[in-house]
Amino acid sequence: MDAYPYELTGPIGSRACLGLVVLQTDETIEHDFRRLLPIDHVSLYVSRVPSGLEVSGETLKSMEAHLPAAAGLFPRAVEFDAVGYGCTSGTSVIGPGKIADLVSGGCATKAVTEPVSALLAAAGALGVARMAFLSPYVEEVSATLRGVLAKGGLETVVFGSFDEAEEAKVARIAPHSLIDAAVRLGSSEQSDFIFLSCTNLRTLDVIGEIEARTGKPVLSSNQVLAWHMAQLSGAGALRMQAGTLTTLA
Repeated sequence: MDAYPYELTGPIGSRACLGLVVLQTDETIEHDFRRLLPIDHVSLYVSRVPSGLEVSGETLKSMEAHLPAAAGLFPRAVEFDAVGYGCTSGTSVIGPGKIADLVSGGCATKAVTEPVSALLAAAGALGVARMAFLSPYVEEVSATLRGVLAKGGLETVVFGSFDEAEEAKVARIAPHSLIDAAVRLGSSEQSDFIFLSCTNLRTLDVIGEIEARTGKPVLSSNQVLAWHMAQLSGAGALRMQAGTLTTLA
C-alpha cells in the first residue's frame, strides 16, 4: 500500500455550521430549510427525534427524554453556531430553556433556538404583538402554545384551527386551505400579524399571497426558525423571500 501525505482544511460551514433536530413524523421542515438557508459556506446537519403519529400533550412531552440523544447524533467534530429544535407545540410543552439545556447536553453549540423563541424574536423585529393564530392541531395542544406565547408578550386576538391530531394529515393540508383559513382569520381588525403554527405545514409558498390579501405580515414556524438561526449564527440573509420577515437583514 502507498501512503500519501495530505493537508486538512476547515469545516464545510466556514461561515456558519447549523444543526436541526427534526421530528420523526415531520415531512416538511427539511425541504423548507434547503430553500431558505444560504448555502455558500453554510452547512446544515439534521438529526431526528422519535415522535408520535398523533399529537397530544403526552406525545409532545415524550420527546424531552430523547433530545440529548438526537443532538448527540450530530457529527462530533462539528462546533455548531446554532442548533434548532423543529417543533412549535413541543417547545410549548417542554419549555425553551429546557430544550436549550437538553440540546446543549448532546452537542457543542453556541446557541439553541426553536419556533417559540424564534417567533418572539421575529415579532419583535417587525414590531407586532397581536396575533391571528392558525393551528392545525386539537384544542389541547393549541391552548398550551397560546398560553406560552402570551407569557412572551404575544396576544392571540383571534384563533382558528384545522382540529387535526394526525401528523401525516397535517403535512398534506392543501395550500388553498391554508390560504382560505389564514385570510379569514387575518381579516380581524384587532390583529396586526398572522401566525401559521407547525413545522409540518407547507407554508412557504402561501405566505406571499396571504400577506397580499390581508395587508399584514405573516409568520410561520419554519420561516421564523430559519430566520432566527441565520440571525444567531451570522449565516447571512435567507435565500428565499417568504414574506415581510425574510426581507430583513
